[in-house]
Amino acid sequence: MSASKLKLGVLVSGRGTNLQAILDGCARGEIPAEVTVVISNRPGVPALDRAQKAGVPALTIPHARYGKWPECRAAYERDLVRSLTEWGVQLVVCAGYDRLAGETLLDAFRGRIINIHPSLLPSFPGLHAQADALAYGVKVTGATVFFVDESLDGGPIIAQDTVRVEEGDTVESLSARILEVEHRLLPLAITLIAQRRAVLEGRRVRILDKSGGAS
Repeated sequence: MSASKLKLGVLVSGRGTNLQAILDGCARGEIPAEVTVVISNRPGVPALDRAQKAGVPALTIPHARYGKWPECRAAYERDLVRSLTEWGVQLVVCAGYDRLAGETLLDAFRGRIINIHPSLLPSFPGLHAQADALAYGVKVTGATVFFVDESLDGGPIIAQDTVRVEEGDTVESLSARILEVEHRLLPLAITLIAQRRAVLEGRRVRILDKSGGAS
C-alpha cells in the first residue's frame, strides 16, 4: 500500500454499487486513495463480494448480535472503531450503510466520515428521499455528499449534483438516475478530500482549486 494515498474504510449494508465506483476509481488511478477495508453490518450482502473480488479485506460486524438498537450502538461501534483503526483508516466512507453514526464512531473519526444521500440536502433527508421528492413535486433533485455529524443527513456539504425529475417518474426510475450521479459524485468528493481541497470550516466546506485557492 502506498504511504501517499488516503486510506479508506468503506461501510456498507447492501448491494455496494457506490463501493464499486470507489474501487474502480482507485484501480484506474482516478481517486488518489486506496480502500484498506470494507465492513458490513449485515452478513452476506453483495458489497462484500465486490470487495473480495477486488482483493480488499471484507469484514462483517453484525450490529444485530449486540442486542437491541439503538441501545447496543455504543458496544457495536467500539468494535467497529477498533477494526477501522487496526486497518489504518484515515477516512470513513458510508456507501449504502444503514446505521446512523453514534457518539463512539463520531468521536473517533470526527470530521473524517462522509456519506452520500439521494437528494439535494437539506431538502428531503431520511430514508425516503426519492419518494418525498416526487410527492412534493420538485422539478429538480439530485445527490449530496456531506461530512457526517450528529444530525440526520445534516452535516456540512462537500459536493452536490442535480437530476431533473421527469413527467411519469416513479421512485424506481428516479432512483436509478440519481444513483448514476452518486457513482460520479462520491469519487469526486473523496478525491477532493484526498487532495486536501475540501476544507471543513465549521458549518461550511470550502473547496480549493488545484493551486490552493478557493474555487
